[in-house]
Amino acid sequence: MQLKINNLKFIINLKHIIAICLTLFVANVMLAQEIIDETPKAEKVKDSTKSTTNIRVDGVAAVIGDYIVLESDIDKTYLQLKAQGGDPSKFSRCQLFGKLLEDKLYAHHAIQDSIVISDAEIRSFVDQQLQQIKQQVGGDMKQVLDFYKKADEQSLRDEMFEINKSQKLGAEMQRKIIDEIEVTPEEVRQFFNKIPKDQLPEFGTELRVAQIVIEPKPTQVEIDNVISKLKDIKRDVEKNGANFRSKALFNSDDPGSKKNGGALPPMNRSRPRMVKEFREVAFSLQEGEISQPFKTQYGYHIILLEKIRGQEYDVRHILMIPEVAESAIKEAKDKIEETKKNIEEGSITFADAAREISDEIETKFQGGQLINPATQDYNFELTKMDTEIYVKIQDLPNNKVSDVLVDRDEIGNVQFKILTVTDRIDEHLANYSRDYLKIKELALNEKRLETIGKWQEEKILDTYVKISGNYRDCDFTNNWLKN
Repeated sequence: MQLKINNLKFIINLKHIIAICLTLFVANVMLAQEIIDETPKAEKVKDSTKSTTNIRVDGVAAVIGDYIVLESDIDKTYLQLKAQGGDPSKFSRCQLFGKLLEDKLYAHHAIQDSIVISDAEIRSFVDQQLQQIKQQVGGDMKQVLDFYKKADEQSLRDEMFEINKSQKLGAEMQRKIIDEIEVTPEEVRQFFNKIPKDQLPEFGTELRVAQIVIEPKPTQVEIDNVISKLKDIKRDVEKNGANFRSKALFNSDDPGSKKNGGALPPMNRSRPRMVKEFREVAFSLQEGEISQPFKTQYGYHIILLEKIRGQEYDVRHILMIPEVAESAIKEAKDKIEETKKNIEEGSITFADAAREISDEIETKFQGGQLINPATQDYNFELTKMDTEIYVKIQDLPNNKVSDVLVDRDEIGNVQFKILTVTDRIDEHLANYSRDYLKIKELALNEKRLETIGKWQEEKILDTYVKISGNYRDCDFTNNWLKN
């Protein structure tokens, strides 16, 4: 049992590191259905943890279905790990090679299973990657091209597109394999009972935290002003042929999309990512139609629906946030300070105050209680909490109210908060009743691993696999050699 838990942690960590490397463009383009000289050109491979410092003469290390793994894929992964501050010595060459084989197996069968990937979404992701890389080198594309040894930006984009599409195919295939896996309470109980007493997981100190949030409100005059501006933009585009992209670039308050003319990643009906109000408006439009102004928690929007491709919608939007007067900011600050005083004097409980005055819809009806997004329960492991919150509450006694915090939401609007610790659980060994949700997650992960393992075992036997002679000496976890 402990071995399985450790294996799970290793697989998650390794996949995370490899994903970072591939996301930052460290492998050569994956070529499909190409006849290549498979004569081994590299020195004998040993399963050691010594990192590689020199790029080997490129050759084909393996063929998996329609995909290949090159010598340079492995070498560059080592170099990029080191460049990003990682420790390549923790992973042997054979381990990384085995992980690349798995990636190609997933991608190959994603195509066989007719999994469709949006090219527009991949291109949008490549745009974001290039922007991040350019920022790291001072915004100079020439330096980026020199680093990746590319003659022009388009060839770099094309190669990044193929790499990201391969990765996305693999990720979607893995999601499909485990998407419907669930565990019953009885399976969770059996999983827990199989863990030897001396190998029970240990959970760190956990807190239950509640908060009250007060947000300064704009006046109705400011709201009407923003709505009027959005209507003017809509009218100018529809009646005068103005460019929506340009309007977004110069008017939108959304920093993430305005530089792209308001373009958002493709929206999918089956996998919604935007807030409910935004989705409802976007999915109600016809191609080329611009919505009326509408409100979300972020401000006021108009949406242009550019194209519908099956379940996917290509949209642009303009966000405008009404200005908040200094007097409104002072009023909100006074209100939360008065609330803090009333709670401390005992005239109202923290939970009742949250229900009555908190502006945070997600928490107010639970008495301000925060939900841990990782576990979906109310417990937060102390050392894994947001740093700013951690500093404020690490020494806060139960049911005492914190000082007033000045915070900002996702779009920069000022907020005032007070927090309290409603319960504290000291560091402890796993307890079935108290830690059920975390134990359930461990049991679910083990079941997913077992399912993936069976899938890999079956698909390897059904897939054309060619491992170059020098790599046949690796001690593989999977039966890549089909012995």
